[in-house]
Amino acid sequence: MPGQAMNARELARRSQAAVTAKDRSAWLGLFAPDAVIEDPVGPSPLDPAGAGHHGTAAIAAFYDAVIGPADRITFEIERSYLCGDEVADVGVIRTTLAGGRQVAVVRGVYTYRSNGQGKLAALRAFWEYDAVELADG
Repeated sequence: MPGQAMNARELARRSQAAVTAKDRSAWLGLFAPDAVIEDPVGPSPLDPAGAGHHGTAAIAAFYDAVIGPADRITFEIERSYLCGDEVADVGVIRTTLAGGRQVAVVRGVYTYRSNGQGKLAALRAFWEYDAVELADG
């Protein structure tokens, strides 16, 4: 339908494509100004307080610290469940670490919530930091 805002699944696919393309501005442009990222949900070395990354500046800093340095990031979505303004993707994210010698394999559930106006309000990633598999690049 013309003029209709993207649903959460469409936003998720655009987010994943922008990350894979290393298109920082396209990725940041998908988020509402008051959006939050929890990746992973809860305390981890990526977010010691477990409070998430709130707002444009914090989301940009997350990109610069976590996504930007990777040589390559790919998504293998095995199942996807769209419910209302949210989608839950089950799958694997493979991150080729800087230098290309190792690949971090992260299996999890990744949820994206739309604000109903074509922007992401939340991205929450459910995966266990200590369960990340490292493989040769």
